[in-house]
Amino acid sequence: MQNGTALIVGVTGISGYNLANVLVASGWTVYGLARHPQSQEGVIPVAVDLLDAGATQRALRDLPISHVFFCTWTRRNTEQENVEANGSMMRNLCDALSGAPLQHMCLVTGTKHYLGSFENYGSGKAETPFRESEPRQPGENFYYTLEDILFAAAEAHGFSWSVHRSHSMIGRAKGSNAMNMGVTLAVYASICKETGQPFVFPGSRTQWDGLTDVTDAALLGRQMEWAALSPAARNQAFNTVNGDVFRWRWMWGEIAAFFGLEPAPCPEQPQRLEPRLKDPAPAVWAKMAEKHGLAEADVNKLASWWHTDADLGRDQEALNDMTKSRELGFLGYKDSRASFLELFTYLRAQRLIP
Repeated sequence: MQNGTALIVGVTGISGYNLANVLVASGWTVYGLARHPQSQEGVIPVAVDLLDAGATQRALRDLPISHVFFCTWTRRNTEQENVEANGSMMRNLCDALSGAPLQHMCLVTGTKHYLGSFENYGSGKAETPFRESEPRQPGENFYYTLEDILFAAAEAHGFSWSVHRSHSMIGRAKGSNAMNMGVTLAVYASICKETGQPFVFPGSRTQWDGLTDVTDAALLGRQMEWAALSPAARNQAFNTVNGDVFRWRWMWGEIAAFFGLEPAPCPEQPQRLEPRLKDPAPAVWAKMAEKHGLAEADVNKLASWWHTDADLGRDQEALNDMTKSRELGFLGYKDSRASFLELFTYLRAQRLIP
């Protein structure tokens, strides 16, 4: 296997940031694309909004990109709007790179491939453990749109592809934390500790009692690097989870212990974070930031209440099979408890939580 010149689309997000660390450590030349790139060691910034086709053409012209890693998305109010906006981003990218010496493109999607879109979340009828051979679920889903555009571009221009279906992602992010459950739960636990509120699981009884899994963002990065370079992984879709399983009723106690909290009993009805914290949390966090000298006083730049509510609130089991990836040669594994606790330790060291 030989490294190349990578373009990471969405380098400031949780999957892109961790992938960049993996590739830089492996000796790749790495370009990092974002609307507002931030300094990251070993990454050459590319500032552009992919919704602007002309700007995308100018920004990527003549770059010798051999491997693309599409790790971004934009949220809209409806799934039809998600399809249009995210589809435009992928088309503009592929058009701008039509003359590049592309060998492979990785696309990050997620478990909504099996569960249904945000608009119809939990409507999917796939049986657990989810396998990559499952057919698409009924209804619009911007993940399917991204796949179709990728497949067409790969066929037209002769490069290979891989799709990576992650579950709830845990890890560090340089910019957006929109998909980062780990940071949201750290903020929630810190607020409970500061205010004396009970540390109540915000999700459904199904999630509390059932088996589940999560994706460490660094593990996802290692799988993408493997898929980009391994002939066995060409033109394949892969689930991407840590490899272990757990129940939230156990993990909740482990998270509580890290923050010096007692886990509250699981309520019969979900106690969602967004309606409970959206209004009071900004003022509470601003005071905590001043008191504890935190690096970020705007809680909305850290926590994503709505996304964690969606992940923990569904009444459907979500468990992903990793057999295909392992049989083809990727044997990466991560203890999920360690994923959470390592992230929390990092957030404290960076003074992002008390």
